[in-house]
Amino acid sequence: MLPAMDDLIGTQHPRRRFTDPGEAVAALEAAVPGLVAHRRSAPAPPDWSVIEARLGTLPPADFRLLSEIFGPFELDGFLNVRLPGPGREESWLRGLEHFLEIAQEWWEDDMSIGLRPHPAPGGLLPWGESVDGDLFFWTTTGAGPDDWTVTVAARSHGWWHYTGGVAQFVADWIDGGLERWELPPLGTGIRPY
Repeated sequence: MLPAMDDLIGTQHPRRRFTDPGEAVAALEAAVPGLVAHRRSAPAPPDWSVIEARLGTLPPADFRLLSEIFGPFELDGFLNVRLPGPGREESWLRGLEHFLEIAQEWWEDDMSIGLRPHPAPGGLLPWGESVDGDLFFWTTTGAGPDDWTVTVAARSHGWWHYTGGVAQFVADWIDGGLERWELPPLGTGIRPY
């Protein structure tokens, strides 16, 4: 019998999980003061129906809100937060396909600790990467996207979960609300791309 997934990789929990996407984004803006300067003057949602049709699901609400009020950005020259934008849905989806192929190779080579890529039930769905080759996913389990867990696949092959959303994960990484486990400190320098 295989051990339970939580016995194979660690899980961190936020002090209080933000369930309101606006509260999660506000926490990220507080952690990255320069982020506010990159807010769009008005929300510009991508065509979520295109994304949902291809993925079979929508991303979590905090990620959708980030996508609507910011474009994709890089933090501290290290973390790329890949956000879809209006008219860029297909490009964003192609980027996801690339990382899903990597996750599939890892699974086939027994390097993913049994976590399969999306669309497998509970599969990994990518949302970002680091310049060092760390990949950041959601593990798509729970009643819906807002229950998904952030999953870190460090380049050193260390895997771990964080039970908050993307915005809260990044905010906690910056302000020390989580243990970095194999990740470097993350600063607040921001560069849109």
